[in-house]
Amino acid sequence: MTEQGNRPDDAIRVPGTDRVFNRQLMLVPLLAILAMTMMAISSINVALPSIELSIGASEADLQWLLSGYALAFGIVLVASGRLGDVFGRSTYFVIGVALFTLGSLGCSLAHTPALLNGMRLLQGVGAGVSSPQVNGMILQYFSGRRRARAFALFGVVVSASVAIAPSITGLLIDWLGPDWGWRASFLWNVPIGLITVGLAARWLPFGAERGRRAARQRGEQVRTHIDLDPVGMIGLSLVVLCVLLPFMLKRPAGFGLLAVGAVLLVGWVYWERGYKNAGHEPMVDLYLFGYRSFTNGILVSGTQFLGGTSIFAVLALFLQSGLGAPALIVGLIGLPNAVASAFSSMWAGEHVLDSGRRNIVLAFVVYLVGIIGAIVLAQFISADGGPIHYAWLAVPLILTGYGVGAINSSNQTLSQQHIPPAVGGTAGAVKQVAERIGTAIGNAMITAVLFSLATTDWVLGFTAAYGVIALILSVALIFAIIDLRMLGDGGAPLPRPTV
Repeated sequence: MTEQGNRPDDAIRVPGTDRVFNRQLMLVPLLAILAMTMMAISSINVALPSIELSIGASEADLQWLLSGYALAFGIVLVASGRLGDVFGRSTYFVIGVALFTLGSLGCSLAHTPALLNGMRLLQGVGAGVSSPQVNGMILQYFSGRRRARAFALFGVVVSASVAIAPSITGLLIDWLGPDWGWRASFLWNVPIGLITVGLAARWLPFGAERGRRAARQRGEQVRTHIDLDPVGMIGLSLVVLCVLLPFMLKRPAGFGLLAVGAVLLVGWVYWERGYKNAGHEPMVDLYLFGYRSFTNGILVSGTQFLGGTSIFAVLALFLQSGLGAPALIVGLIGLPNAVASAFSSMWAGEHVLDSGRRNIVLAFVVYLVGIIGAIVLAQFISADGGPIHYAWLAVPLILTGYGVGAINSSNQTLSQQHIPPAVGGTAGAVKQVAERIGTAIGNAMITAVLFSLATTDWVLGFTAAYGVIALILSVALIFAIIDLRMLGDGGAPLPRPTV
């Protein structure tokens, strides 16, 4: 069977078959699940007050709604990336989408906090299984400027989804009421997830599975033994658990897990190195970190996520709990941010191979100006309206949207620029783990700053929280400058590392 309408430069022929696929059509299911998994991160912020009233969720239940998804997401990421690299990314993509869709359905039907949190964990597992396959397939099937444009769309989806999700959830709650509104914010993922599975079955090549079979049919030698490195998989999952859990539980005793995580990380590194030296295939080949573009990209994005992903959580708490703003208005304030992010992502994607690192540095400057502008505006806002209405916060958020869109789009391309496609899923998952860890630590730290001061003055709490965000983004800016000076702006390939 041959897909019709393929341009020659978009066509992909699966070895050993007569099937031809279109790169552009492939992006539809890949970016659809990416959008849903990213929206699941930020949409919950607006829904929490309604969930609390609807099913009697406690503060601990609400904390797990925020954290459980990220925890499950982070734990399965790298192992799922490795499995996709070995057995076929299309297959694991479909499995991940199906799990996420089932979790979304369960969340929408839950009538107890325990069931809701369980289904939220399933959502996170599905997101963690599908997400690294998106990165891996873009690396496998796209190159040069086509890859840059694909990662630009990747950046658009990530930035815009996180920004627009609170608007959609707020609209649903305003339209359907507190009980049905938050349920609808989960339920709408179900038809989209089912459509995504159908499109994936039709438009994804499932190339690794068919390629292996075709190679055997041609009489070529195919390695029959598949080394999954189960010790490496379990070890890294435990490291992620020990690092993320203390910041999610927010209990002093839990921070002892950080020391356990540090010991496990050292042991995992020794294991992976020794496993490779013994002639096996480690889950994460540490030579990946010898690519400076990859390592620097993780430093930049991990630090950025440490601060930047708390922007809308702090804003929602400040406006809803502090100023009594309705959920719909809080969501709408983020819409201009989403538009600016989409625009800058596409613009940056077109220029990333020529001036990508310089654009990241400039985008961080714009990003910081937006954060500082929001701090200044907040001083003139009060619960009774103040001299400036809180809706004006949408203006500086346009600048933050522009900054984050350009950064995410450029960094995604540049960090993956020299990664061999065969390990694209694993490499993308390692980068996302750093970002998930940054998100968890940042959310815990920055919301703690907000709440510590908000009991007496919400404006002071907002100012302090955004001040911490600005400080963290300044550190990320320094890393971006170092990256620019170290590697320059060009897109020329670097030699394979020797580590």
